[in-house]
Amino acid sequence: MSDQAIVVLCAVGSRDEAAGIAHALIEQRLAACVQMTPVESWYRWDGAVQHEPEAVLHIKTMRSRFAQLCETIEALHSYDVPEIVALPITDASPRYLNWVRQSVG
Repeated sequence: MSDQAIVVLCAVGSRDEAAGIAHALIEQRLAACVQMTPVESWYRWDGAVQHEPEAVLHIKTMRSRFAQLCETIEALHSYDVPEIVALPITDASPRYLNWVRQSVG
């Protein structure tokens, strides 16, 4: 369903990078809301275990905007392979879903 509301998760390397991506997504009407949470991440990269502070973006949008949202994030992101993961919103208040649709429409 192309009009399903989704939450997209995206880890970035700094608060400044998070702010730049968030601003671009809102400005281009690719997201209704972007929240940033500081986290610590452990992961394997280039054959070694890494541990870094990051910020995770929680991006509220519609499935129909996902491809363009990915392109925008990849153009602005500093990572070689940015995390861009979409999760369906299976239930939400009708008023909230309407707001998300109107914000990215």
